[in-house]
This record gives sequence, C-alpha cells and structure tokens, in this order.
Amino acid sequence: MNLAYLHPMISSKYYIVIIVLCINILACTPTEKPTVFTTSIEGMIQIPPGTLNMGGDNNQADQNEYPKHQVELSAFLMDETEVTNEAFSKFVETTGYKTVAERAIDWEEIKKQLPPNAVAPPDSVLAPGALVFKATTQPVSLRDPAAWWKWTIGANWRQPQGPGSDITELMDHPVVHVAWEDANAYAQWAGKRLPTEAEWEWAARGGKKDNIYPWGDEAVSEGASKANFYQGFFPYKNDLKDGFETSAPVKSFPANGYGLYDMAGNVWEWCQDWYDVEYYKQPKAGQKNNLGPKKANNPMMPYQQEKVIRGGSFLCNDSYCSGYRNARRMGSTTDTGLNHTGFRCAKDL
Repeated sequence: MNLAYLHPMISSKYYIVIIVLCINILACTPTEKPTVFTTSIEGMIQIPPGTLNMGGDNNQADQNEYPKHQVELSAFLMDETEVTNEAFSKFVETTGYKTVAERAIDWEEIKKQLPPNAVAPPDSVLAPGALVFKATTQPVSLRDPAAWWKWTIGANWRQPQGPGSDITELMDHPVVHVAWEDANAYAQWAGKRLPTEAEWEWAARGGKKDNIYPWGDEAVSEGASKANFYQGFFPYKNDLKDGFETSAPVKSFPANGYGLYDMAGNVWEWCQDWYDVEYYKQPKAGQKNNLGPKKANNPMMPYQQEKVIRGGSFLCNDSYCSGYRNARRMGSTTDTGLNHTGFRCAKDL
C-alpha cells in the first residue's frame, strides 16, 4: 500500500494516521494598475467589489484550479496582516480558549478519519501536540510528506517548535499551530469571520487581473525579495536568502495593491470553505459571493473533511507546491495544527 500521497499538506493527526495505517498493513501483510486602499478600521483594509476571474494563471496550476470562472464579489474588509501571536494571546487571555493542539487526543474521533477497523497506535503517541517541520539531511521523495513532518508532543501555538521553544521574541509573527476551529473561534470573538476562498483570491490579486502572484508576474526568486518562502532545495537545504528560516514578522515584505501583507508566503491561511477538488467544474462555482461547497471532496484524503487553505508558507518552493501563487488552493483537515499554518480575518461592510 502506497502511503506517499501527492499532497503537500498533512493533518495534525495525520502522522498518527500513518502510524495506524502501518500497523494495519503489518497486521494484514480589476484593473491592471493597482489601487492602494487605506485602512478602513483598525488593522483592516476595505477591499472593493468586483468580478474575480478565479483560477489558474500559468503552467504551474493544478487541475483543482481549473476551469477559470468568474465570481462577482461585494466589498468587504480584510485584515491587513495575518493574525499575530500578540493578537491571539489577547484572545486566549480573555476567553481561556484552548487550541486543538493543546487538548487531549480522542481516539474515537481519530478513528473517524481512518479506514474501518483501524488499530490504535501506542498510547505514547496519543498525547497533545502538532506537526513540526524538520529538514531532512538529504534529498527525499517529494511524494512523502512524512519525511519532513514530525509529530511533536507538546508543540502548539505557545511552543511552535515543541517543548523548549516559546514566542517571547515572536509576538509580531503570525500565530501558528492553529486548527481551523481555532481560527474560526478567534474570528467570532473578534466580531469577524474567516474569508471565503473567492474573497481571499480577489484580495490577493490586489487589483490586478490574472496576475500569477500578489505583486504581479515576476518569478518569486527574481529581483528584490517579495515574500517569505523556501529558497534552495526543499526539504533539506534552505539558502535563507530572505533571512528567515521559519515565519517572519508581519509586514516584513511589501504589501500588494490593496495594502495587504503576506498574501504570499509566511504561513498558509485558513478560509471558510470546504475543500472540493472538483468544485470549480460545477456551475454554482460562479455564483455571487460564493460560499463554496457544502462538504469536502478530496479522493486522496477520503476519510477526512478538509477546509481550504491559501497563500503558501515559508516552506513553499517552485519545485514543491508553489503555494505563493494567487490561484493555488490546498485543503487541510479542521484539526490540523502545523508550524506553517495561520490565518487572517474578514468582515462584512
């Protein structure tokens, strides 16, 4: 049985899923000129209404980015930056909220994401934690994300690299190890919501039409630094040309035409929508202010319900996922916590 899924993301509990599968296997042998908008309310930018030509823009586009289709959008507000550790700390201090990565693991819930009759992994694995990127020592197959994602007990938003790490010097960095339900809880507390997938792409394009990246069409590796991404040979040699091995402080790179920062790279960002790889092929994909499909659909992850993530991260590379493209769409399960995934909020006008 081949466990090397062609899927750049991996669930927080997916490492456990891999262990379980192995146990079972062994047991049974707008306009071209961007307009910079001013902040409408503190920390948010007003994004104008318009018609998004949604979908892939170049030969790196995946099949789930086609066909391109038009979606009409009303004006809305978008966070200028990704939600930071400082902002998330205030939420936790006020509410006492505990993230998914900090909670005890419920095997009965895990089983729902696995094939029938799955056998439980050792109790030592079933402890609160999250997945942390660990560079490999040599080239590996890019079809096997388990080679660089390591289940780390004790890893969470307060300890992004696991026990012994902290966020004392990272308060202006995006919060990470937040599952979709954590991001959604924060958004509701803040009187906001997560952006729809269409809103996210419209905002990322920054007033340009069919541009590959938030800044335009110039390749991410050419010219001045444009985003926090993985330079070098993923996942074993990071040249650190942008100066950051993991996340960067928000606003470290230029904003796009709407004044939004880090719409490419730094950390992946959660959206409202369920992730359906075939959704763009459905007529309703072009509805005004589209809220996405009613349920997830990803044949590569048949037992897991995924939400859309957008924007790429500090681990994205052209040889791997090119996640910093405006049209790039991925899915991740709602209990996912990784050290390269965060979010930003939106709000109706």
